[in-house]
Amino acid sequence: MKTQHGESVLSRAARILEAFSQDTPALTVSEIARRTGLHVATASRLVAELVAQGFLSRDDDRRVRIGVRLWELATRASPTLSLRDAAMPFMEGVHDVVGHHVQLGVLHGDEVLFLERLSAPGAVINYSRIAGRLPLHASSSGLVFLAHGPAELRQRVLAGPRTAYTPDTPATPERLRAVLAEVRKQGYAYCPGYVHEEALGLAAPIRDADGTVAAALAVIVPNTPHAHTLVPVVRTAARGISRALAARDARDRRA
Repeated sequence: MKTQHGESVLSRAARILEAFSQDTPALTVSEIARRTGLHVATASRLVAELVAQGFLSRDDDRRVRIGVRLWELATRASPTLSLRDAAMPFMEGVHDVVGHHVQLGVLHGDEVLFLERLSAPGAVINYSRIAGRLPLHASSSGLVFLAHGPAELRQRVLAGPRTAYTPDTPATPERLRAVLAEVRKQGYAYCPGYVHEEALGLAAPIRDADGTVAAALAVIVPNTPHAHTLVPVVRTAARGISRALAARDARDRRA
């Protein structure tokens, strides 16, 4: 169904859902209208319909947030379910060793999208979170995807712009090319202080049955020399997840 302005109702509803973020999980109707560019009356009507369907919910103070039904449907149909199911036992094992953050990321556009994360009280600072994103050039998971991804992806990222979060972030084309060459050579990304001076990211590729890099397993730990001892832990777990994915794929093909 098209509105009189040519935009479908579904498109407007999608704009409303996209107005929410992890930093702003609850919004008033007026805030939704401002963020979407919709008239307040239009936003109010669509919000009411989305609430009635369970896709949005209202707090006691009338602020609006994403509804449980939307999460339920997204989780039920997610193409990443098999990846998360295969990865979780290995992530738990790695977490027992590192005691800080262990996360699973996939490539989405020109960013890393994090599907899962295990943390602990008092763990080192970490800017990533479940359903959050980070740029490819600065994160250990992102560098894995850049190093093993298509040339067009590297060209786009190298063309910039790239944010330098710290003095150690590989933000120049020359530095980034050197880092990517090292990732391909050693088989993992080792990123001391790339996003925060106190944190170090370490990531290894997870491959599907065809050998394509499908995801990245990463740990975020304190930026100390001890982090080097975790390289075999992360690489072994990533290979284990890759084998589990291949086994699942083989079973699916036989079914």
